[in-house]
Amino acid sequence: MVAFADLSPSFLVGLSSLILPVASSGFLDAGNVLRSTVCEQIATEVSSSSVVYYTGSSQYAKDNYHWSASSSQASECSFEPATAEDVGIALRILGQTQTPFGVKSGGHAANANFSSTPGVQIAMYSFSDVVYDSATQTATVGTGLLWDDVYAALEQYSVTVVGAKVTGIGVGGVALGGGYSYLTNQHGLSIDNVVAYELVLPNGTVTDITSSTDPDLFFALRGGFNNFGIVTRVTLKTHPQAQVWGGRISYSLDQWEGASKAIANFWANVTDPKASIYNTYNYIYGVAEMSIIIFYDAPTCPEGIYDEFLLAPHFEQDISTRSYVSFLQSLPLNATSGLRSVFHWVALEEITMPVLDMVANETLAWAAELIDSSGLIVSYDVDPYLPTLYDHADSPTAYPPTRDRGYSYIQVYYGWADSKYDATMIEAVDASAQHMTQVLTDDGQDIANVAVYPNNAPPDMALEKMYGDNLPRLRAIKKAVDPDNVMGLTGGWKF
Repeated sequence: MVAFADLSPSFLVGLSSLILPVASSGFLDAGNVLRSTVCEQIATEVSSSSVVYYTGSSQYAKDNYHWSASSSQASECSFEPATAEDVGIALRILGQTQTPFGVKSGGHAANANFSSTPGVQIAMYSFSDVVYDSATQTATVGTGLLWDDVYAALEQYSVTVVGAKVTGIGVGGVALGGGYSYLTNQHGLSIDNVVAYELVLPNGTVTDITSSTDPDLFFALRGGFNNFGIVTRVTLKTHPQAQVWGGRISYSLDQWEGASKAIANFWANVTDPKASIYNTYNYIYGVAEMSIIIFYDAPTCPEGIYDEFLLAPHFEQDISTRSYVSFLQSLPLNATSGLRSVFHWVALEEITMPVLDMVANETLAWAAELIDSSGLIVSYDVDPYLPTLYDHADSPTAYPPTRDRGYSYIQVYYGWADSKYDATMIEAVDASAQHMTQVLTDDGQDIANVAVYPNNAPPDMALEKMYGDNLPRLRAIKKAVDPDNVMGLTGGWKF
């Protein structure tokens, strides 16, 4: 994926000047700004440390901004709660008035209405604490943070947590949705490392959820997103973290074959869990190129693991020893900010040259097909993981629905400019995923029914395809926790 939550100043200015759709009654203030009755009720009842913003405010623009234009909307107002109790007050008001709302952590959702809304936009920025406990070897982090902030804050203790592998991603969607990382082969998904959630229930009650206090909710929150309330803080296991070795190597189209051979040989031969690669076949603004990110979780890398990548012809490289956060922030993954976006996800049992040739062909074929539909970026990413990547959870999680074995994955991303092509792009990404699944199945890979990662699923994805046999249990937990369906007023994957 070539993606990063980069706030474009021109986008923010444009968003702050939008005329708001009104979901509830309101009034014009002295500055001719429409003030929603619901927003004013929230502002009146919460503590003075929490703030409601309206159009024309730069903070309102920031609160409503999303990395993907297809996920951005203009809300009636934005609300920045400073305490979990104030989140609870807002939830009670929103439920009583049946007002739509969105909950934004980092704002990296691609699908429309998932963390944005025409109603009340809740932005979690004030939950920005990082508290390290050396005795329990855990870190409690606020869901208003980016993972970059978390990694940087923990660096002084020589520890880290399993979070996003791309810079600019918020804590919330990863800690509630899954979380694949350069550290996943060693420590599992981000949700496998969660030990507690501070959760504001739909009725406004603030509670701590652990495997012992509420096993059902602890299961459901790890992969179940915002169906059960609003999470304000997450406590995760920490792991020792020294400097790391790695960086990016870039290959032009005529150099793809050598790079693909290196990927196939890495998958076939490297079992060291400290070694990880992230490979992107890209067509970006008319140029075909491949970027391979190589990573080793130590200051130096053993000989032989990445020699083939470095010896293959390439046009650019940036490889060095540096801190983990510096490694992540050195990667130029912000080219898609402000575009409309859609993702998809296809599992792999094996990564061979025929598989990589298929991926390369899909990249070039769909780039040519979509260029007349304002398609600016087409990216097919191949993420190899060890079959043991799902062996690190202490108890079952909502996602993945089965942990019998681990898979590698193809992540598909399309970025385009014009909203009139939204349906075209979603149909295209579905068609590409279906085609690759069929090719892989015909080649003997048993991947047709592997769960799709919810954070990289297109908006038309069926819940059964992501949650499998866990879905009935998740629906029962949702009904018990939220009988009035308050969380149904917000977006996302709804149980």
